[in-house]
Amino acid sequence: MALPVSVLMALLMLCSIPTCRLACVLRPSHGHQETFTLLNQMEKVSILSCLKDRTDFQFPQVLMDGNQFEKTHATAVLHELLQQIFNLFSTSDSLATWDESLLDKFLIGLHQHLEDLETCLEKERKVEETPLGSENSRLAVKRYFQGISVYLKEKQYSSCAWEVVWVEIRKCFLFINKLKGNLRK
Repeated sequence: MALPVSVLMALLMLCSIPTCRLACVLRPSHGHQETFTLLNQMEKVSILSCLKDRTDFQFPQVLMDGNQFEKTHATAVLHELLQQIFNLFSTSDSLATWDESLLDKFLIGLHQHLEDLETCLEKERKVEETPLGSENSRLAVKRYFQGISVYLKEKQYSSCAWEVVWVEIRKCFLFINKLKGNLRK
């Protein structure tokens, strides 16, 4: 049974609003849970043996209230977080630390998420300008990951330093899930 033209037009108009534009981010992404599971499997050293290496990386305060983000802002923040995680785990120092098979699968999953988000960002940029708050948040994410990189370098990329970073990245994934959940509401 074919839908009347008026119904098709109404559906088309509905999908031009921000909620539908972001549907590509909020659909069940290609293995998001699997990516998080792979991250969990990457643990090499008990974090208890690395307590002396703990540090507060100071997750950006501007990101702490995910409810304040506009959908385009949230897409840009999600993309930046995943891009920085991908960059961090793509380094040669990371390759020397983690199980290569798990790391490859983890990076492939992150890459797929990034491609999905890039598609969304391109669509959103065609419709509206990226809000200034989005740029500020993206810069805060970059500074946060720069701090993580400096920490790893200072600790000479030790297995305990990577384990502390591993715990921090798990926190990032929890934030990402919370942000995605807020966007679905």
